Amino acid sequence: MELATARLRIDALRPDDAAALFVLRSDPAVARYQGWCPADLAAARAFIERQSSAAIPVGWFQRAIRLREDGRLLGDLGVNLPGDAKASVEFGISLAPAGQGQGYAGEAVRALFDHVFGRLGRHRIQASVDPRNLACLGLLRSLGMRQEAHHRESLWLHGAWVDDMLFAMLSREWLAAER
Repeated sequence: MELATARLRIDALRPDDAAALFVLRSDPAVARYQGWCPADLAAARAFIERQSSAAIPVGWFQRAIRLREDGRLLGDLGVNLPGDAKASVEFGISLAPAGQGQGYAGEAVRALFDHVFGRLGRHRIQASVDPRNLACLGLLRSLGMRQEAHHRESLWLHGAWVDDMLFAMLSREWLAAER
């Protein structure tokens, strides 16, 4: 899956992304709400290598979010694309603090939705988010996603029980929305 927007490219993680991915995912401001944080640079390299060995993305896979003008890694977009075309697609997004607040996350997710609902013809997309992640909640709501559930202390993350909120959108809702 490769996507392009006015300012971004969403494509495969490359071996030369390892250092930037390690810095991004190790940043406490990013890692706070993430389940995966590489222990070291070697772990980031191994993760990228595992990603590149998957010929056809089915199940969870990560894509780089990079600036179109210079290819700099801004973040990553995780997508769970089930083999069953009737099953819900799930996604998650991480963006470096330097890239936050500039509309990049919304731009990347809009491109993903266009791809999932348009080209792939999927019916539903969803995202799971820690309710303390106010920026992500705002992003999901701004895209027109609706909150469907709030699970109390349902995840063990970084040594503590945390809540989990589920947001979703149907294809017909996305296609009918004015953007």
